[in-house]
Formats: sequence, C-alpha cells, structure tokens
Amino acid sequence: MLLPSSKLPQSPDRWQWQPDPENDYFVRSTYQLLTSQDSVTLGVAEGLIWHTQIPLKVSIFAWRLLRDRLPTKANLVTRDILSSEAHQCMSGCGTVESAQHLFLFCDTFGSLWLHVSSWMESSPVVYQTLSDHFVQFTHSAGGSRARHSFMQLIWLVCTWALCNE
Repeated sequence: MLLPSSKLPQSPDRWQWQPDPENDYFVRSTYQLLTSQDSVTLGVAEGLIWHTQIPLKVSIFAWRLLRDRLPTKANLVTRDILSSEAHQCMSGCGTVESAQHLFLFCDTFGSLWLHVSSWMESSPVVYQTLSDHFVQFTHSAGGSRARHSFMQLIWLVCTWALCNE
C-alpha cells in the first residue's frame, strides 16, 4: 500500500531570507529593502503590458488597470453612478473596492499572488502600487529576458482571471 520511500540526505533545516540568501535576516535589512526601492513609474509598467503572446483585449485591460480606469465600485461612486453607501468590496471584506484593493490587498482575491509566488518558487514581491507589483513580479524570477517575458505572461493572465472572476 505504501510506495517505497527514499531517504533524503542528512542536512539541517534552516530559514533563508530571500532578498539576501547569504546573510541572516535583520530588521535593518527589511527596512533598507523597503526604503531603497523607488516607486515604479507608470511608463515602465506600461511598457511591459504589450506582450506579443497576449490578446490585445488583455493588454488593454492591463493598461486600464494600471491607470485605475476599471469600473470598480470606488470609481463608480466617484462618477456618481453608484451611491456612496455601495462602495464596499464584492468579496464582503468591508473595504472600499478599488483596483489596488481588489488585485493586491483583498483577502479573497489579492491572496492569489502569494500562491502564485509559492507555485513559481519565486520570492514574494514588496509593492506599494499595482505598477510596482507588476514590475517587481516580472523581475522576481531572475535576470534572463525569457524569464521576464514568462513572468509578464503569468501576471497578465492572473489579473485577467481575477477580473473575470
């Protein structure tokens, strides 16, 4: 009933600080990581959304997402399409439904990124905006152009899937 198991080589388990695998974790290193990153300009992120293997409608969606032009409840309230009482997130978390909240911080939808990073075996990204997230996610898997392109595809597909959900 049980499959034969193989014995793993004896090596101690240890925690590893992903941004600097050579050194231990220090609060100072986290502070430096968070404060040393400049906010990504929208132009840098927009240059990544136009991918040859992505349908044009997905790239246009991403362009609208990065510019906060999606019909989220916060945007609809701002345009007087919805009443100000109807601005809460569709997941029921009680927060204002903005694009940044839905795609990054919502407990229901935003948690996708931790699962994707774990699945891809890449380090989770530190972000402040959707543009930051997109650029850092794209560069999180290494330096080759092919990897960046693959991560672009993953980000665009994930945001498209979240939108359709």
